[in-house]
This record gives sequence, structure tokens and C-alpha cells, in this order.
Amino acid sequence: MTQIEEVVMEIKVLQDILESNKEMAREIEDLLKENKIYMIDIMSSPGSGKTTITDSVINSLKNKYRIGVIEGDISTTKDAERLAKHDVPIIQIETSRYLGDCHLESSWIMKCLNKFDLKNLDFIIIENVGNLVCPAEFQLGDDERIVVLSITEGEDKPVKYPLMFTTSQTMIINKMDLLPYLNFNMEELKENIRKINAKLKLFYMSATNNDGIDEFITHLDKNIEKKLKS
Repeated sequence: MTQIEEVVMEIKVLQDILESNKEMAREIEDLLKENKIYMIDIMSSPGSGKTTITDSVINSLKNKYRIGVIEGDISTTKDAERLAKHDVPIIQIETSRYLGDCHLESSWIMKCLNKFDLKNLDFIIIENVGNLVCPAEFQLGDDERIVVLSITEGEDKPVKYPLMFTTSQTMIINKMDLLPYLNFNMEELKENIRKINAKLKLFYMSATNNDGIDEFITHLDKNIEKKLKS
């Protein structure tokens, strides 16, 4: 087999995988619609604050909605263990069992949904594997894709990793409490966001002290209610 044939085969295999993933994502959309469940996919680089945000969201909404969590990591169950205090159903996906993939796939999400008691859930949070590249390529059938960017990562990430930001509807700019201590240009970040996806809904947050969380919770509350009434 020539190098060109190998490349063509790799492209075809990748296309087949992505198309199969899309088909399963559509089935997930139908399943969520049937059960009137709102599902979000939270994505980011490692260490941006996804789990801290997830923790705050659960704490704010668990007395109003029945919540389930899907935790994605290459290895360990540390984030799932951290959220266990809320006493909500949590399913951990360790991708090291699937060759250590740096993303979640819709077929794995469907397996998780089949393990949940969907009749007793209103809201599902997916915390994806920490990565700004791979998760953007794999649709999961969710209602809302949320990208988290901490200001410690720099202003250039939307233009360096455009697919993550073009495929998301919502963006959380996190660790705002560190702004006075960093050489960070917020206007440059906003301009880079406008270049890539001017429709992104932005939230500014310091997740460790819950500054800015209320506006985000109101946003989720509105969307969950809308799905429940659909």
C-alpha cells in the first residue's frame, strides 16, 4: 500500500467515524426531546475550572431540578468523587479504556443515558475531557455546548483553536479575580471572539468564589424550563 493510499484510507476512516458519531448524536437529541431533558456539554483546557463551575451549578439547581452528571477524563475518578457530595447520579467515563481518547463520543454518552433513569431527570451535565481540540469535532447530541476559558490561558485561544469556539453557543471567561495580577488584554480577547464567533453568549466568572455565577445560573434555569415545557 502506497503512502497516498494510506492517507486516503485514514481520511475515509475518520469521515466514517465522524458520520457515525453524528448519527448517534441525532438519536440522543431525539431521546432527550422525548424525555424533556436539557443537556449541556462543558469543554475547556485542563485546569480552566470546569469542575468548579459544575459544582456550583449543581449546588444552585439541585433543589429545583433532577440532575445527572457524565464525567469525562482520560484517567482517574477524582472529579466525580469531588461532585459525589451532591448525591446526584454520576457516571464516569475514563477514556484510557478506549485507547485514551482526548474527547467523548456520542456512543459513550448514549450508553450513559441508558444507565440513567431518564424519567427522573430534568438536566444532565457533561464535563468533557480537558482539551480545546478533539472534543469540538465530536457532537454529543446536547442542547448547549459551553466552552470555558480561564484568563490565565491568554487572549489568543479563540483564534488558535477556532473550531471549539465556532461550535459552541456559550462561553464562560473564568478566573476574572486574577485579572489585576496578569498581563491580560480583555479587549483583545473580545476582538478575537468576535472574529471567530460573534454570536457566542459570554459570561464572566470567578468560579472559586462564585462571582458571576448567578447570571449563568439564570441562563441555565431559563433554558431548562423551556425544555421542560416543550
